[in-house]
Amino acid sequence: MKITIFAAGSRGDIQPCVVLARGLQQAGYQVVLAAPEDFADFVQQYGVNFYPLRGDVQKIMASDTGREFMEKGGGNPLKSISAVRKMIAPVIVGMAMDALEVCRETDGLICLGVFSAFGKSIAEALDIPLLHIEPTPLLPTKAFPAASWPIQKSLGGVHNYLSGLAMLEVLWLWYRPFVKEFRKQLGLSSYNAARFIRTLKRTPMLGAYSSGIIPHPSDWPEHIHVTGYFFLDSQADWQPSPELQAFLKAGDPPVYIGFGSMAGENPEELAGVVLAALSRSGQRGLLLTGWGGLHIESVPEHVFVLETAPHHWLFPRMAAVVHHGGAGTTAEGLRAGVPSIIVPFILDQPFWGARAFAAGLGPKPVLRKQLTVERLAEAITQAVTDPEIRQRAKSFGEAVRAENSIGHAVKVVKQYFGEPSA
Repeated sequence: MKITIFAAGSRGDIQPCVVLARGLQQAGYQVVLAAPEDFADFVQQYGVNFYPLRGDVQKIMASDTGREFMEKGGGNPLKSISAVRKMIAPVIVGMAMDALEVCRETDGLICLGVFSAFGKSIAEALDIPLLHIEPTPLLPTKAFPAASWPIQKSLGGVHNYLSGLAMLEVLWLWYRPFVKEFRKQLGLSSYNAARFIRTLKRTPMLGAYSSGIIPHPSDWPEHIHVTGYFFLDSQADWQPSPELQAFLKAGDPPVYIGFGSMAGENPEELAGVVLAALSRSGQRGLLLTGWGGLHIESVPEHVFVLETAPHHWLFPRMAAVVHHGGAGTTAEGLRAGVPSIIVPFILDQPFWGARAFAAGLGPKPVLRKQLTVERLAEAITQAVTDPEIRQRAKSFGEAVRAENSIGHAVKVVKQYFGEPSA
């Protein structure tokens, strides 16, 4: 059986799909991962068949429009509509057409839930079964507010559920003109928000997150499967430089700080806040510059700067981890068993900060637009000195590491698509 996985977005969106593809390949399926062309090297290094889609996500996020969105547009759902449309307009329909082409020789399609309208259109046009995967919850529930909803505290079940419906409407509005164009090219009937939401509710989904942080809500259907996190232990043979080894041995475990691609409009100012907060809290720091989320010019002796390093190696050696709250980075922090300090920028990041805080796995998150030296220093101090937070983080990490997430996911795929030889 041939399966195509259709994914786009940041590395946090692509990575779980790589893990799933590897698991399905090991189970005997023929799998191809269709993703934006700039992820070719990343995907292929893990032995996963890759089909390039038009579009370079890193360039989009690094553009003026992308930086403005990260700084200003991501916290307001209504403002995000025009911003997202502007960013994706040059590539999204072409990307979907490319995905359609690779699916012509496919027996089943697995699609990121946020691209459900495109995945459903492809499945409908080619008459193949569809399954969703998502690293962040999508369906409305009374159990918690929707990811990307501005109010990340429970105001009751009605509020929580309505926030989920509202965010699905926003998600639909991001893509509506492009879905309309795509379906017109395929000769399909018109699509609307009601059909989009109905498809999400009725299509089986792999929730690639831990039931410890997101227990299966009672108002979700049974075909929404919370499988556990999909971890990719990249660079298994990675070795730290002698300089990094010496830094780690020279004192107490440092505090990790990194914001991935979330540079915003002023990465120099953000780096200044980070360095001052480390100094004020009296902690050593290890800074990861990532895609440009931090820009460091003068490095003090108690700080070590890296461009990149695998989180699975780095995080367990830290006293705490400070990051933006992306789904993948949050998962790595929780697995490591150390306290998480989350500084959300946009979209679902406040949601993950709220979930980690509610579970007692770190201090209260500090929104990027509210970040100050004092607030970050206070959060760092609490994370590294509070024994209850540290013990809860340790225990949670042990539980996450014991999950058989991919084994669970493969069973779900077999349930809906059939055995590999079918």
